[in-house]
Amino acid sequence: MSQTIELPRTAGPDGALGGAWRVIVRNDDHNTFDHVAGTLARHIPGIDMSKGYAIADRIHAAGLAIVWSGHKELAEHYWAQLRDAGLTMAPLEQS
Repeated sequence: MSQTIELPRTAGPDGALGGAWRVIVRNDDHNTFDHVAGTLARHIPGIDMSKGYAIADRIHAAGLAIVWSGHKELAEHYWAQLRDAGLTMAPLEQS
């Protein structure tokens, strides 16, 4: 009688493409609160102007803020949109 032995998983189901990838916006001296809030509201699902201003305030106070977290492909998409709109972006991070 043979027995199947399962080896422990060395990588979780999050893998390289899945899992939580963080889109982080950094504070800078050239973007206004209006521009940051509007850009976030335009490009990140679930963020309206009110939430955009709250995040802009967090970016200003803390020096950066995570504005979105999710699968890598979408994180890359949102990161590029925010960068192209002139926001100062930190490199993508996997959490």
